[in-house]
Amino acid sequence: MDDLELQRLVEEISLAEFGKPFRHKAYFNSRLKTTGGRYMLNTHHVEINRKYLEQLGHQELCGIIRHELCHYHLHIEGKGYKHRDQDFKILMKAVGAPRFCSPLPGDYQRKGKKRDIIYFCKSCGQRYHRRRNINTQKYVCGKCRGRLVKINGNETI
Repeated sequence: MDDLELQRLVEEISLAEFGKPFRHKAYFNSRLKTTGGRYMLNTHHVEINRKYLEQLGHQELCGIIRHELCHYHLHIEGKGYKHRDQDFKILMKAVGAPRFCSPLPGDYQRKGKKRDIIYFCKSCGQRYHRRRNINTQKYVCGKCRGRLVKINGNETI
């Protein structure tokens, strides 16, 4: 699929799902790494990550397009176009657009936490997962104020 076919697909989805024309440009942007698509506020263009089409298929691409068109149409109409806005949430639900795109099964997917340090409360057994070390002499359990002990990630208590 090239940019011209993508433009036609976006225009078709816009008319079919939203009942409104898409009057700006839609194109693939190979520099997008961690997101499926992007709506540009200044130019009103829609950029799509080609890897989502190649690795996850046409269905995922249509979902990303619907999501970006929600931003587009609401912004053009002067309504709430941000993820946290109620207008955006309602329109996404109405057209069946996904809130997030699926993770890519490749290099850009995060492979879990880099470092998972587990602290365990001696009194109540509460576990705390942290990325950084904490001073167990200074900090106590938030649940029962008991002493915290650092344990290994593979160990079970």
